[in-house]
Amino acid sequence: MRPAPTILHLDMDAFFASVEQASKPSLRGKAVVVGGLGPRGVVATCSYEARVFGVHSAMPMGQARRLAPHAAYLVPRFELYRSISEQVMRLLRELSPLVEPLSLDEAFVDLEAGGTAWDAESARLAGAKLRTDIRTVTGLTGSVGLAASKMLAKIASEEAKPDGLVLIPPGTERAMLEPMTVRTLPGVGPATGDHLRRAGITTVGEIAEAGEDELVRLLGKAHGHALYAMALARDERPVVAERETKSVSVEDTYDVDIHDRVRVGVEVGRLADRCVRRLRASGLSGRTIVLKVRRYDFSTLTRSETLRGPTDDPAVVREAAARLLDSVDTTGGVRLLGVGVSGLADYTQEDLFAQAAEGRAEGLAEEPETEPAEEHRPTPTERRWPAGHDVRHAQLGHGWVQGSGLGRVTVRFETPYSQVGRVRTFPVDDPELSPADPLPLVAGAEGGEGGQPSSLPRPASLPKSWSGGGGPAATSRP
Repeated sequence: MRPAPTILHLDMDAFFASVEQASKPSLRGKAVVVGGLGPRGVVATCSYEARVFGVHSAMPMGQARRLAPHAAYLVPRFELYRSISEQVMRLLRELSPLVEPLSLDEAFVDLEAGGTAWDAESARLAGAKLRTDIRTVTGLTGSVGLAASKMLAKIASEEAKPDGLVLIPPGTERAMLEPMTVRTLPGVGPATGDHLRRAGITTVGEIAEAGEDELVRLLGKAHGHALYAMALARDERPVVAERETKSVSVEDTYDVDIHDRVRVGVEVGRLADRCVRRLRASGLSGRTIVLKVRRYDFSTLTRSETLRGPTDDPAVVREAAARLLDSVDTTGGVRLLGVGVSGLADYTQEDLFAQAAEGRAEGLAEEPETEPAEEHRPTPTERRWPAGHDVRHAQLGHGWVQGSGLGRVTVRFETPYSQVGRVRTFPVDDPELSPADPLPLVAGAEGGEGGQPSSLPRPASLPKSWSGGGGPAATSRP
């Protein structure tokens, strides 16, 4: 472990929900829930105002509605989230060439490698400047953790939430960890936590006291060794700038099981096209086409076909996925479909179209489940007017969909830079109403309209932060 707290962990605060609040003045300071809105939808994330009522990510949307019936429920706008994430990642790369993204809203940065920080004070200044820059560029807030290892930096950013900065000075790590619950450590989920609790171990300090041999006996060799090292604050993992992408895939979960075999085929073709668009956006191609089918009884089948060489041709991927579908029995209905490409490369092989036309599969094989569904498949009405998505009216200008149904769509006309806007309802086929691209969150950025930069509401209370020395935890909130 390094001698200075020069590993930074950034975690944007309630990212999807914060983007929605920043872009919609009427939702600032309100409970906002983002996710799939169908009967099988789940919460992707929610605002801090919604968390007060017990709503949390991965919760079934029906349960969230029962807990917070007054909240705004919105369909994700992934392209907007990705564009804002790119802005944030650019700011991180200004600090150091060693940036390890974990998701759209989370990353590690090695400040020492960039010459940005070499001790606690310079690290704190770099973290504070980053938070200011993120707010200036995006209008959003992020929480920063600084420590001598990745594990501790991530724990520090959790302590800093929301919109704060926590630095853990070297030499104080074990004292900080000891009173924390075992669930604080990476890899300790509900099952492992319950297993440790039954053995009388509830805190990180008690893990260290139990000893390595006892943990190996309780959890097995690999998990026991790893957990003991973490309890002693040992973590030598480096920040890795480039993570090797092993596969590219897309999935949709359907509100109602699909029974029509023709419709299943159409959906597989559509997913193949989406997968190729994502593949090309990453500058990649792949040799192995993977089809995932989750049936009405929750049984999941995965089939794969390996081509002669890598491709990013949508026709090749569509045809391979269709051949794989021929080997799957969809009698009884389908609730989820997915198409993926693995065996990735940064080049393509031009004669693959001829291979696809031959229709020869070079082996069908069972594979384990891969990535979870990215987003649920909306109903036809949602597909045209998804709640929360942007629209433009020929007379009234820019707005967003509050809801739709029974042949009507309700729109609130406001922008990130306006006051709270008025609400109007139109027929769903109103010729003056059309889908629109999102506006930038900060006025003047990337062609935004005039006005002042958006600013998020501040929660009434903050969780306790721990600084451990070198001054109090820095935070811009009162």
